[in-house]
Amino acid sequence: MPLTPRPTALCPAAIRPPFAAYAHGTHVPAGAEWVFTSGQLGITADDVIPEEVRAQAELCFAACEAILAEAGFSPTDTVRINAFVTDRAHMAGYMAARDAWCARMERLPASTLVIVSGFTRPEFKVEVEVTAARLPPG
Repeated sequence: MPLTPRPTALCPAAIRPPFAAYAHGTHVPAGAEWVFTSGQLGITADDVIPEEVRAQAELCFAACEAILAEAGFSPTDTVRINAFVTDRAHMAGYMAARDAWCARMERLPASTLVIVSGFTRPEFKVEVEVTAARLPPG
C-alpha cells in the first residue's frame, strides 16, 4: 500500500536555521483539505481578557484549536502560524505559548511574528491565526 504524502517542513541547509521552534516553510502536497482561521484574540468566552501576554496567547491558540476541531482537524495539522504583538516586550510571552502549543508536533509549522501598533481594544496585546492542511486518507 503506498504511503500517503504529508506536509513536510522546509529548512534548507543553505540558509540560517530558524531562530526558534518553527520551520522556514511548509510544503503541502496536492489534494489537501485546508482550514484558515481568522485572527484570534486573547479573550475568554465570557469576555475576560488576561493582563499577561502569555495568558492571552494561550487563549488565542485555544481558540484556533477549537476552530480546527470544528473541521475535524488538530493542531498537528497546522502548516503556518501568523501572530501579531503590540510591543517587542510581548515577544517572550507569545513565544512561550507558541512553543508549548507546538511541543506536541513532530513537524513544526512555518511561523511569522509581527509587531503592530495595536488592535481594536488597547487591552489586547496579541493576535494569532493559523492555517492547517491535511491529506485525506487513502
